[in-house]
Amino acid sequence: MSQISVYIIAYNEAEKVRATIESVLWADEIIVVDSWSTDGTADIAQALGAKVVQVKFNGFGNLRNHALAACSHEWIFSLDADERCTAQAAQEIRAICADSASLDVYRVPRRNYFMGRWIRYSGWYPNYRQPQLFRKGSMRYDQKPVHEGFEIFTSKPIGHLKNAIWQFPFKHLGEVMHKANRYSTLGAEKVVHKKISMGTALAHGLWAFIKHYIFKRGVLDGWAGFVIAFAYFEQTFYRYAKAYEMQQGANWMSPEGEEIARTAATEPKVPIEAQAAHDLHSK
Repeated sequence: MSQISVYIIAYNEAEKVRATIESVLWADEIIVVDSWSTDGTADIAQALGAKVVQVKFNGFGNLRNHALAACSHEWIFSLDADERCTAQAAQEIRAICADSASLDVYRVPRRNYFMGRWIRYSGWYPNYRQPQLFRKGSMRYDQKPVHEGFEIFTSKPIGHLKNAIWQFPFKHLGEVMHKANRYSTLGAEKVVHKKISMGTALAHGLWAFIKHYIFKRGVLDGWAGFVIAFAYFEQTFYRYAKAYEMQQGANWMSPEGEEIARTAATEPKVPIEAQAAHDLHSK
């Protein structure tokens, strides 16, 4: 039977990575690709028998390609730190890897749990990302910093698993906001070469909301569907707004604004307490 390597990318995922690793302890090799986490992620992984590889973060495509290089077996299964491999998916994966007639590359459906419910719509089920099961050497990732694509090096079609894995993308709404901020910054680099205005940013953001809430029927997911659609609005709007800001460069602030900023920087700082007292007595 062909052996299977599982790689997991993680950064400061101490609260999630244990369950992720435990869901794939059936694999022949588990590689955790970390970027020098500070919360004990690497220690947890090593205690569970995983091999930890430290890689400087230069975008997700680059990170995943380092993960591929670290895997030593014929088959590779990709799992993120917020994903869990179910028993049904594990059984199907092992059957595929044991069959010499199997395809080379497979997509894996994901079932998402968010705001206390399993999401059925909103474009989140079945929620495929890049192929997650493949023979080593049959694919690699491009160098995009986020939402990275992939290249296939096989003439066979891409297969699809029947059984889903689980994803727990956000523990609370703070993580939704953090991801929207981080991904919009990374995504801005992908669109900065385009002609962009703040109107463009708003239009793209509104379309992202409408697409997920209406056309992908997020409205049927209740408030969770609204939050998902709104998060796509924020991430998309700020992606283009940040790209517009990058294009403006030094022209973003008017000469008057630059003078105000310089003056503020050179003025003596007044203690907060003294400023508060001044404001009170000046009323």
